[in-house]
Amino acid sequence: LLKKIGLLVPGAANALAARVFHSLGFEAIYLSGAGLTNTFYAMPDLGFINLTDLASHTQAISQAVPLPIIVDADTGFGNALNTIHTVKVLEAAGAHAIQLEDQINPKKCGHFNNKGVISKSEMVGKIKAAVDARRHKDFLIIARTDARAVEGFEAAIERAHAYEEAGADVLFVEAPESVEEIKAIPKRLHTPQIVNIVIGGKTPNMEAKEFSEMGFGMVLYANAALQGAVKGMQKALGELKSSGRLDESSGLVATFKERQALVDKDLYDQLEKKYASE
Repeated sequence: LLKKIGLLVPGAANALAARVFHSLGFEAIYLSGAGLTNTFYAMPDLGFINLTDLASHTQAISQAVPLPIIVDADTGFGNALNTIHTVKVLEAAGAHAIQLEDQINPKKCGHFNNKGVISKSEMVGKIKAAVDARRHKDFLIIARTDARAVEGFEAAIERAHAYEEAGADVLFVEAPESVEEIKAIPKRLHTPQIVNIVIGGKTPNMEAKEFSEMGFGMVLYANAALQGAVKGMQKALGELKSSGRLDESSGLVATFKERQALVDKDLYDQLEKKYASE
């Protein structure tokens, strides 16, 4: 995950989305807490999912694609002791990295208003606990700060430095609000950083190449697939509702053959034949 600069990483809400990303040539998967909350419960990203939800989807994605998985673990679901448990569970489920943030519980989407953050010292303790809890040294701890919206940009950078010293492998200053702030992040931090593009959110959007040239390790589009899927469903089902008919020639749906290919139907046909009783 840290071998490239500007690695473009889309967010998945389920294993089928991860399979689509893999088919398109993406090199890593981000399991989005917001995406999971939106799709699994049809609820906003306000801290409604739990560790069991994350672990089951992490395991499903790890079985569906041979790609590294970054899991959005929100606040670690509690204090430092809860964070230890979260790390152990998600690493065992197949995660290659987890993201922990310094919001209070229950957390909110990083691009929502009225967020709150825990103390810097408490977050440092949680990062240290996460680092100590991992079984493999190549399992990455990503430390996210949401302090930009609460305490200001300088405070966010100060927290990022503290999280780096605590042992975080990757830093994530969430929701910078100007191009100047975006450019300043990789100049002032040494540990690899993530820039998160929420379509319609607070952070200005640019081409992935520009973020790469600035020095960001990862360019995250956490819910681009989700927003694209919603628009696709609206178009396809809107056509069905208005005309009373929908077929492959409309160009609004994947073909039956494409759908079966994504879920490896041919493979299961072969296995069924191999193990059929005589």
